[in-house]
Amino acid sequence: MKILTGLISSLTLLSLNVVGLSQVQAQTPPGLTFPDTTPVPVTLFGNGCPAKTAVGFLEGDTLSVTFSKFEAKALPSKVVSASCNLRIGLNVPSGLNVQPINVQYLGFADVPTGGSANLNVRILFQGKIVPTNNNPNATFNAGFSDVWDKNVGITLGTINACKKPVSSIFGINTNLTARATNVTANKETQIRIDTIDTTIGPVLFKIKFAFNPC
Repeated sequence: MKILTGLISSLTLLSLNVVGLSQVQAQTPPGLTFPDTTPVPVTLFGNGCPAKTAVGFLEGDTLSVTFSKFEAKALPSKVVSASCNLRIGLNVPSGLNVQPINVQYLGFADVPTGGSANLNVRILFQGKIVPTNNNPNATFNAGFSDVWDKNVGITLGTINACKKPVSSIFGINTNLTARATNVTANKETQIRIDTIDTTIGPVLFKIKFAFNPC
């Protein structure tokens, strides 16, 4: 356990901006403490998530990403899209293999008659879309009004740093679309990603890793 803890602690997670090179500082909410976790800077861009509002926390083998609410709401005859893209740099020290294996997120959609909503998620590694074991996306048709959840397995080869350190970039691109094209005047279509119940704050994404010494 001590060896694994040391290996996890030595994994330095750095946030990269959209250019992919600049390190930014974590925006930890003032007055809050997060015991037994390691804060990790995360970069966001997109019209659905204000910049500099995200923080990651590495706890054990899981990176939790917290930021403000992410939703799309459309009044009658409107179509509203909200995007939120996050980037995390992975600096893997020599002597270690690391593999992202799972991404978890959940939410809610309310779609009245005449509307529809879509969840579209792309998981990326080094700028390329990563295959997933199950569908990370969803379509919600008229009449749907309920919570939904996604626990998406990732088909991604191991980041092999056995002989030398490896730097890489992991990302999640998310788009929410709410359509109210033929919705009556007193209704609206809405879709959102909700927070996962944790002790460290409003977590919207949880990314699980496998850490293996060489």
